[in-house]
Amino acid sequence: MKGGKSKAGADSKLGVRKKATETKKAKKAAKDPNKPKRPPSAFFVFMEEFRKTYKEKHPNNKSVAAVGKAGGDAWKKLSEAEKAPYQAKAEKRKAEYQKNMDAYNRKQAGDAEEDESDKSKSEVHDDDDEDDDGSEEEEDDD
Repeated sequence: MKGGKSKAGADSKLGVRKKATETKKAKKAAKDPNKPKRPPSAFFVFMEEFRKTYKEKHPNNKSVAAVGKAGGDAWKKLSEAEKAPYQAKAEKRKAEYQKNMDAYNRKQAGDAEEDESDKSKSEVHDDDDEDDDGSEEEEDDD
């Protein structure tokens, strides 16, 4: 008997959890495919080159985790002077990203203003149409 009760309780709990996750997914805003991607950090710029050299040295290795672990170890062993070129590349990409984001944000702001102005124009036209209909009815009543 206790087993049957616990199963029923578990089903009701699962039902609540499903509903909660469904609402979270529904609330999440859709990603804009035109939005610029964030630039990689200095470590990921380093990893781009490291992956190529690692695959040349270890062609039979198919494990992504092994490459990542070896890359992390190699990054830790680098001195600040050795990391400097990767940090410079990362800063350059970050500056380019900021420029692209500014242009993207200006475009989004421009689109939002156009949408608002179109909406306000349509509301004004809707009000005018209603006034015309109302005036005709008043004339008929006289």
